[in-house]
Amino acid sequence: MSIYDIPVNDLHGEPVELTQYKGKALLIVNVASKCGLTPQYTGLEKIHEELQGRGFSVIGVPCNQFGGQEPGSADEIESFCSTTYGVTFPMLEKVDVNGETRHPLYDQLTATKDAEGKDGDVVWNFEKFLISPEGEIVGRFRPLVEPEAPELVDAIKAQLPL
Repeated sequence: MSIYDIPVNDLHGEPVELTQYKGKALLIVNVASKCGLTPQYTGLEKIHEELQGRGFSVIGVPCNQFGGQEPGSADEIESFCSTTYGVTFPMLEKVDVNGETRHPLYDQLTATKDAEGKDGDVVWNFEKFLISPEGEIVGRFRPLVEPEAPELVDAIKAQLPL
């Protein structure tokens, strides 16, 4: 099954077709509003704005599985992200990324190995998965990798057309 075949919903529960992103590189990130890593929203928005014209998008996926750090409703999450960090990239609905109730999107994403060869459960908020324009999962970056880290930016740019 391709990543494009997985049913997802936007932040407000409306269906979203991932096929609209065919031909674009994506960075899918599980996000949270009350985490020590929440300031990463700034860097995520910056790379989204800088590279969206070249066929790139960040997609945020709120998750409340790590210390209850994303307790808000869809409206609260949307308001916090736009007001506090100026987020313009798309956000999907709040889902589980681990365990028996893991969203099917994360079933595929967590099968991907990181730079150290480790796959499996998401370890914390702001874990990042890079998707090629063909829909292949081509990279996994753990939470402490900042959005503007050279290894992440270089990996994203390698997926973009010249």
